[in-house]
Amino acid sequence: MTKKKLLNVCTYLSLWLIQTGATMRNLEKDIYVMRKNLDGGLLHAMNAFLKVIDSGSFTAAAEQMELTTAQVSRLISELEGRLGTKLLQRSTRQHALTEIGANYAEQCRQVLAMVEESEAQATGMAARPQGRLRVLSMASFGHHYLAPMMAEFCQTYPELTVEYRTSQNVPDLLGKGIDVSLYLTESLADSRFVARRIGTIFSVLCASPAYLEKHGEPQSLDDLQKHACLRLVNPSITPQWHLTSENSCSYQIDINGPLIADTPELLLDVVQQDMGIALLPTFSSIDAIRTGRLRRILPAWRSPDIGVYTLLPSRDFVDVKTRTWLEWVEQHISPKIQQDTDYFL
Repeated sequence: MTKKKLLNVCTYLSLWLIQTGATMRNLEKDIYVMRKNLDGGLLHAMNAFLKVIDSGSFTAAAEQMELTTAQVSRLISELEGRLGTKLLQRSTRQHALTEIGANYAEQCRQVLAMVEESEAQATGMAARPQGRLRVLSMASFGHHYLAPMMAEFCQTYPELTVEYRTSQNVPDLLGKGIDVSLYLTESLADSRFVARRIGTIFSVLCASPAYLEKHGEPQSLDDLQKHACLRLVNPSITPQWHLTSENSCSYQIDINGPLIADTPELLLDVVQQDMGIALLPTFSSIDAIRTGRLRRILPAWRSPDIGVYTLLPSRDFVDVKTRTWLEWVEQHISPKIQQDTDYFL
């Protein structure tokens, strides 16, 4: 990007500063400092910092930027010197983000994305999603809902590279450089993220026909104590079974069984092997129940609602690739979630 283009970018960024309520005096100061910083290579250093984080090493970052490892290291050192703080804790073989470094990385992503979009507008080009989009999802949820639509999304936006990751834990969006996460939980207490609810799921009790033929089908919740109950455990699910009825009655049961699993896929497999009764999410059990491989039991009872959320690391600026993904999710995934939920109601 030339200096002339960067100055054009500053003009567009100035409009953004006005929209966010900056005073004229502060605006003039910000634009002056921004132009000085851009001419001095601050964007270059920010980019190097993010390349090191995302690639996992100074060597890989240097190859991507067509620089030497020493040049990348010097850029990071100069950036830390400018800020007066450590962004990375470095040893001979590895590095880790400091807390300040994680927060600064998110700000760098916003600045670089804003510059990219502003340059496209300044040159009269329609902003199209491009670059790398980092998406995080729980594995089982992503397998059921994201995997079937991923090819179409990538074909629709060929200039975009989707880096898809899975995790069962509360997402570390800042530390891992994630643009957007899909997360399931009964309650979302973490105020660090910008959350939007895009759907609701729940879990249902089910077992294989062969298991029920051999051990009998429970006729009441108390009967569950006589059966092999298989438990799913992860950060969004409590150790006990919490069940609610159609008329809003609630019931809690401590589960004793031969297996505890941390993924619905594993639990689904063993339930289909006639091992016991499980409380499975709607998206995990729906295909097996539809085809008769599993049978829903005590259908008047289910788990409390579990919210499906999109999580963003910041509300300050959402770039075009992230906005495009969020719109796609709401158009393609939200209706599918609702359709699956309606099947059980």
